Amino acid sequence: MKYIYAMLAVCAGLMSVTSCNDSLLEQAPQDRISDATVWKTPEHLKLYVNNFYNGSSPLLAKYDGYSNTDCPFFRDAFNGSDIMISNGYNSHMNGETTVPENNGGWAIGDWSKLRNINYFFANYKKVTGDEAEINRYVGEALFFRSLFYFDKLRTFGDVPYYDVLLSSTDTELLNKPRDARNVVVQHLMDDLDNAVNYLPSRKGKAWDGRLNKETAMLLQARIALYEGTWEKYHAGTPFGVQGSDGAVFLQKAAAVTDALIALGSCELDNVGAENGYWKLFNQTNYSASNEVLFWRQYEVGVLVNKWERYINLGGGCGVTKKMVDSYLCTDGKPIESSTLYKGDASLKEVVANRDPRLNQTIGVNDGKHLMNSTLSPNAYFLYPALRSDPSTLCVTGYQFYKGHNPAQNGFVDGTGGMIYFRYAEALLINAEAKAELGACDQGVLDRTVNKLRDRVGMAHLTIAGLEALNTPKEFPDLSYLINEIRRERKVELIGEGFRLDDIFRWAGADELVVGYVPLGAKKAQWLTPPTDPVELDAYNTYVAPVIAGLGEENGYISPYKLQGAVGTAGYQFKVNRDYLRPLPITERVLNPALKQNPGWDR
Repeated sequence: MKYIYAMLAVCAGLMSVTSCNDSLLEQAPQDRISDATVWKTPEHLKLYVNNFYNGSSPLLAKYDGYSNTDCPFFRDAFNGSDIMISNGYNSHMNGETTVPENNGGWAIGDWSKLRNINYFFANYKKVTGDEAEINRYVGEALFFRSLFYFDKLRTFGDVPYYDVLLSSTDTELLNKPRDARNVVVQHLMDDLDNAVNYLPSRKGKAWDGRLNKETAMLLQARIALYEGTWEKYHAGTPFGVQGSDGAVFLQKAAAVTDALIALGSCELDNVGAENGYWKLFNQTNYSASNEVLFWRQYEVGVLVNKWERYINLGGGCGVTKKMVDSYLCTDGKPIESSTLYKGDASLKEVVANRDPRLNQTIGVNDGKHLMNSTLSPNAYFLYPALRSDPSTLCVTGYQFYKGHNPAQNGFVDGTGGMIYFRYAEALLINAEAKAELGACDQGVLDRTVNKLRDRVGMAHLTIAGLEALNTPKEFPDLSYLINEIRRERKVELIGEGFRLDDIFRWAGADELVVGYVPLGAKKAQWLTPPTDPVELDAYNTYVAPVIAGLGEENGYISPYKLQGAVGTAGYQFKVNRDYLRPLPITERVLNPALKQNPGWDR
């Protein structure tokens, strides 16, 4: 990874851009190193592609970890979701987004990343050398182009697809209408087929900080599942794809994850280990991980993250009551029907006899949730930080503990590794895609969902026992199997940034968002001061000054109670409009062929 960082300064000169008055899609990058010098050897391709790792990717650059909003464990809160919330309600989820005059994700600069990638494809054939080595960097560039377009697809739906470097004479291409989303995704499937063929497997190799075959397969499966379910559940609406039900992409998602599982180069980490789920997310180095396929390494003096100082006190967000209630009891039954459920009057009661992932995801005052191992004696979780700087406070009382590294508590410059792709997601994709296709049997569950449960010692999910569980359905019109696989996905991936995409691709905002008032933990458990001096000090710092004034609904903390309509009427998400973002007015004036997204015309 050090090599990649060192190359960034060189690549920055190669990739620099000029006037914003001309479309960046038409420009060639301005060189400090001439084309005649650059496009010679595979090493030159490597140098060029290195830049994509260090900020040119729309997804990787989002999560470089320089603030609490970039923290890899708070994405579900700051993106907007029902399972985690931030200290201020999400305005888009509340239907408050307006059509921008410009920018909005479609401006000139938003397409410069694609231009830089396509510039690579316009020139790489000039290079001579080992074919496998050349193909590796071609595969990396294909991966990043797919990543770029997936980000645009999730934001806008239909987008113009370009796989060539445009010039100012390409008027017809520059002014074409948007390509249908399924057409774009098919291009991505083709690109990633090639990337999978070109990239080396991670099996038996030391981590080198570069993309591998398995990561490309997981991205391909992620995109295929997204599009397949989007087309299925938005069918017949303005967001759907005429004549397509998504089955082709669901089949692709199932096939790719079948192949990934069959490779045998990936496994889950920490199976059966104490706190094995929690320990997966607070490592500084994942080089030896069997589960983490691609990650970013931080090192003091080279590149550091800033989220360590936020996660200690909740990161300005919190897990919702709705999310906590969705964890099963250890007998595999929901809290509504299990005799093991102890209630939610206190944090210790709420995690008792529950799926161990709950206890490893939120802070609990049980003397076992280590917060700072750099102190003597060690400091353990006592109270959620209900009062703190707004950027760090816990807003629900259910403080996020997943990803907390006690050894880096309070450090401004952190070195915790950033996970981008992990194998658990592939198992969940496989189960979901096959369930959507009607092809998920007990064997599929045992190879996927039950592998995740085995890590933490949870009861297995069985086809035969689904109906008897009588688990409350988030999606009443769908089968118990699909509901349960979606619930498992929510539990396993909480905080990792998938929930908003899941809600949108399932067309689930009407069930999960509209009218939703987020709640937190029972307020009464913190109204009485403790008698222990150490606990009292923490209580007086983080709880006492604010507890009486917190919004409350039926005894539970209501973080948005005092923030206008959300606290009373719930989110006012507009299901006929808000699944996609609007195109800016200026860009549609420049290109009249760009049709506005549904519901945004004015």
